[in-house]
Amino acid sequence: MALHQQNLAQSGAPSRGWQMPDTLVIIFFVAFAAALLTYFVPIGSFQTQEIHYVVDGVEKTREVVNPESFHYALNEAGQPLKQPVALFEGGGGVGFLNFAFEGLTSGSKWGSAIGVIMFMLVIGGSFGVVMATGTIDNGILRLIDKTRGNEKLFIPALFTLFSLGGAVFGMGEEAIAFAIIICPLMIRMGYDGMTTVMVTYVATQVGFASSWMNPFGVAIAQGIAGVPVLSGTEVRLPMWMGFTLLGILFTMRYASKIQKTPTASYSYHSDAHFREQQASSSLDSRFNLGDWLVLAAIAGTIVWVVWGVVAHAWFIPEIASQFFTMGIIVGIIGVIFRLNGMTMNTIARSFKQGAATMIEPAVLVGCASGILLLLGGGKATEPSVLNTILNAAGQGIGQLPDVVSAWFMYLFQSVFNFFVTSGTGQAALTMPLMAPLADIVGVSRQVAVLAFQLGDGFTNILVPTSASLMATLGVCRVDWGDWVKFIWRFMLMLVTGSSVMVIATHYLGFV
Repeated sequence: MALHQQNLAQSGAPSRGWQMPDTLVIIFFVAFAAALLTYFVPIGSFQTQEIHYVVDGVEKTREVVNPESFHYALNEAGQPLKQPVALFEGGGGVGFLNFAFEGLTSGSKWGSAIGVIMFMLVIGGSFGVVMATGTIDNGILRLIDKTRGNEKLFIPALFTLFSLGGAVFGMGEEAIAFAIIICPLMIRMGYDGMTTVMVTYVATQVGFASSWMNPFGVAIAQGIAGVPVLSGTEVRLPMWMGFTLLGILFTMRYASKIQKTPTASYSYHSDAHFREQQASSSLDSRFNLGDWLVLAAIAGTIVWVVWGVVAHAWFIPEIASQFFTMGIIVGIIGVIFRLNGMTMNTIARSFKQGAATMIEPAVLVGCASGILLLLGGGKATEPSVLNTILNAAGQGIGQLPDVVSAWFMYLFQSVFNFFVTSGTGQAALTMPLMAPLADIVGVSRQVAVLAFQLGDGFTNILVPTSASLMATLGVCRVDWGDWVKFIWRFMLMLVTGSSVMVIATHYLGFV
């Protein structure tokens, strides 16, 4: 009997116990709750105003909401208007059963959802060509052979670099491409997909949230709040170091456990894909001039992209195009040097297969974006349930004692990030409300900005509406449900640390 049960477990027979619902199931029911909310909450809107602020001696402008301009849309009787979502809407409208399609096609090439989805498909295809050459697998084997005994240094080194990228230039989507390369390396060293996500995407968000100079988060929030831009470095720089160290220690402790007991991994079943690919490899694998040229093409592309992001503010369209070019160059090198017998048809086939691996996370990204549309979209000037929630939250926080208000500002920003995951967008929507509110309740605007950046940044590592998170999980073949089981402990540490920072800086008079 015991042997029979063991065979069932090994064969992957379904368990009769409770299982985490599939990510798509969770998104569906969140969408249902959002649609239900429209039957009870009236719609409202704000007017916008143009504000000016200075970054590095350059004056910039941005359209933000006027916090005193909120008003409900009214019906013919002069009562606040509700706009319940229908089961289905024709003519391009958003009904409950439209949310998946409308979410998948929402946005533009500059952002979620369609821009991010196309970005995922292009880089997935490009790296499909890279992986087909065999260079990455063979290079990993050589690297491990040369660094035996020092594998653990990879984790703090990578985590620090990616955290620095998030802090300095708002790195986020760029982590997806790196995760494609780093995941096989981590699994070859005895770690897992969870470790890969931690040292790439999570590290960028730790840096993003605790940054002293992030141009897409703290700098914009300070400009909107009327706080000197890039001020408060004496507090934020040590904070970045502390949270980065916390992330490194958490990741190293988990990785050490997985090295000793691989089956304890939360992604052990999904990592099987990478283990099967690596099973036939050996330390005697090929590595010639063609492989060196492939690595040079990858390294050159990464340096070029980083330069473009920092010097010319490249975003999704430009970055995707650079990686597409890299795929073409690598494919040509593969054909010339006959890497894994590569031909022109192999390039095309590998690109399509690589793009196909992105379909699942792309569907999740699009459906999650549909939730925002059910609440009326994220535009402040168009009447929506989301605007009403934003206004009500601001008024509610204003009735609390000062230290409680400071903490609730952080809590509100964390929850609101589920609906608006863009740091820039969230700053433009919330900071015009939170900054004057902070004056009223006796909280400094610098603390209000701190509450924003911590609430906005850290929840990006958890919410399924974050396109970059879902894409990184997708390339590492980690299910979001398994991710939640793993990350909740670290998330609890971040929430605790953030709460302490907000309350402590309030009491210490951070201005």
